[in-house]
Amino acid sequence: MISRSEEDTVEAGRQLAAKLRPGDVVLLSGPLGAGKTAFVRGLALGLGANPADVTSPTFTLIQEYRGAGSTLYHVDLYRLEPHEADDLGLDELMSGAAIVAVEWPERLPRPIQGAVRVELAIAGETERRVDVTQP
Repeated sequence: MISRSEEDTVEAGRQLAAKLRPGDVVLLSGPLGAGKTAFVRGLALGLGANPADVTSPTFTLIQEYRGAGSTLYHVDLYRLEPHEADDLGLDELMSGAAIVAVEWPERLPRPIQGAVRVELAIAGETERRVDVTQP
């Protein structure tokens, strides 16, 4: 889809959230400013968590948002190397009953089988291309 605003990107995340189940992993790729955190805001909204609580966890690395029926973990690996990301305990997090959204998944130490992949690309000053690939 083509997002023409941050609200469109949030809506794309909300729509995907309706299809997710506990234990699902969402890998979000794209350059800085492409809308990864806005997309996660939509995931939170769709899961019944407060979207206003969603901020980029660049310095905290992992944030938790409790929704009506699911917990969403938001992971940002931007500042880490793969060997550092391996020390976060993400395998445990991803094998639990929560939904996990990971920004900068190329910094993961190994591929995540069965993950939903979301690629956000800057298509113009206010436009983003959002490609979702589900297993």
